[in-house]
Amino acid sequence: MKFSYQSRQQAIQKMQDRELDLLVIGGGITGAGVALQAAASGLETGLIEMQDFAEGTSSRSTKLVHGGIRYLKHFDVEVVSDTVKERAVVQQIAPHIPKPDPMILPVYDEEGATFNLFRLKVAMDLYDLLAGIQTSPYANKVLSKEEVLAEEPALKAEGLLGGGRYLDFNNSDIRLVIENIKRAQDDGALVASRVQAVGYTYNEAGDITGVRALDRLSDKEFEIKARVVINTTGPWSDKTRNLDRSDQEAIHQMRPTKGVHLVIDSAKLKVNHPVYFDSGHNDGRMIFVIPRENKTYFGTTDTDYQGDLKHPQVTQEDVDYLLAAVNGRFPDADISLEDVESSWAGLRPLLAGNSSSDYNGGDSGKLTDDSFDQLIQSVQAYLKEEQTREQVEGVVANLEGSLSEQQLKPSEVSRGSDLSIDDNGLITLAGGKITDYRKMAAGALEKIIGILADKFDRHFRAINSRTYPVSGGEINPDNIEREFEAYAQIGVSRGLTNEEAYEIAALYGSNAPQVFQLVDQIDKDDRLTLKENIMLAYAMAYEMTLTPVDYFLRRTNYLLFKRDEVDHMIAPVLDIMAAAYDWTAEEKQAQLDQLKATIEENDLQVLKDQAG
Repeated sequence: MKFSYQSRQQAIQKMQDRELDLLVIGGGITGAGVALQAAASGLETGLIEMQDFAEGTSSRSTKLVHGGIRYLKHFDVEVVSDTVKERAVVQQIAPHIPKPDPMILPVYDEEGATFNLFRLKVAMDLYDLLAGIQTSPYANKVLSKEEVLAEEPALKAEGLLGGGRYLDFNNSDIRLVIENIKRAQDDGALVASRVQAVGYTYNEAGDITGVRALDRLSDKEFEIKARVVINTTGPWSDKTRNLDRSDQEAIHQMRPTKGVHLVIDSAKLKVNHPVYFDSGHNDGRMIFVIPRENKTYFGTTDTDYQGDLKHPQVTQEDVDYLLAAVNGRFPDADISLEDVESSWAGLRPLLAGNSSSDYNGGDSGKLTDDSFDQLIQSVQAYLKEEQTREQVEGVVANLEGSLSEQQLKPSEVSRGSDLSIDDNGLITLAGGKITDYRKMAAGALEKIIGILADKFDRHFRAINSRTYPVSGGEINPDNIEREFEAYAQIGVSRGLTNEEAYEIAALYGSNAPQVFQLVDQIDKDDRLTLKENIMLAYAMAYEMTLTPVDYFLRRTNYLLFKRDEVDHMIAPVLDIMAAAYDWTAEEKQAQLDQLKATIEENDLQVLKDQAG
């Protein structure tokens, strides 16, 4: 089904012509997950997003589906248990997106180190136990100093005690969002980007009956009627809740923090695996260094943020922090600002009640000595087959002083999330982690279905979202490589190289044949390769790509991890989109100016000019 500029216009019109069961405000991962489950469960669903899909937080993560071993630095077992279970679910419903990518964690003899080798081994064993992978090829391994350096020769040798290798998954946060939204639209949801909620409509009792919305392309305001409205706007959650409230009535729940990542060419720093290490600043933070495409990226910072939510920026302070951390661990790399090819700054939608932004579970203290000893004894007994998994889980459930809360609060549907209903009926789903998005959406949908039944006599049954695939996810998760190769052969038969066809198969999953069909359906621009032509055509026709920035930054990896391939594509992409969308000369120039500004910011050109 087409998902394009034209379908956007149709969706806006249909949203004005009927009363929806559910209107979702916000097109990041949380809203996308809610919309998918609601539409698949038969609710008449709408979704509006004031920017492009995933333009906020959901395109600016570390791009991992974490198992959450970082929580085990304080043995926050409940969070890890939740996280690894959800990670396994996401890998089943979106098998073409998260991919296994074992991570190296070096341990150094230094003040403030997160792990020593003993604690790391216990943490990794517990991690594997909770993930159910202790007998799989991905089971952890403790590495000697020599083994760590054999895996990652560029790491600092001085003070290195050894390390560990454990399973984690890389991810394309952007693709996960768009594939959820495409599935929702396929199942009947009415979806439109660049439509902003500016207020609400109410009945005589003061209950919200819909949204006053602004089409930011036409600058026209219209109303959307909905029995239930849910706010899934991440860092904007407070602003969305307070649209019609006075300052005295305003609700303040969010405490966003900023995280920055930098990208360099792998020729400057090559790592064979993702590497995760203490920052070296003795601040309790840990840093990722991750290979991707032919690049290496690293992050993240973690600072409270009170600026423009739409436009968090990378500062010199952010750059200095990350370069000091990475150069400290990879002393021969000598990375400087000039080496940075791409960057991004994102906001974590943390809840104000969390006392630690390092993870959304909050920080209520360390394990007691007795609990720590009991945990170690239990894990070791399990590994010797002297205890069952159920016995270990019983010990975990009764730990004293765990950082995680032993029971979810009534308003929580995952750790660090909150599901609230205001006095006007507006539902807000906030906080959480990208790995938890499906679970959060399922909890919200359960509440929504209850409201529709109780207040409107409309009855629905939620789908089993643990097994319902996103768009592109209808492939066997146990034979990913074979599936990708099979799809790639279709592309090869259409004139693509095997490498190009495989790249498309791995990016689009079971939608790859639809991309390959475009070879015979479009007019091709000779300035672009065949792959570039069909990817752009698919993005415009099937992924509601409305601007060059949408395409280069949020439908593909070009601006982030293929920066050196962008410049030659700018003119043809702009020409193709201008012709398709009938832009005037002034509109086309405005799009070019916006793309240039985005690239300049992406490249950290202002900081480089100041340094020069």
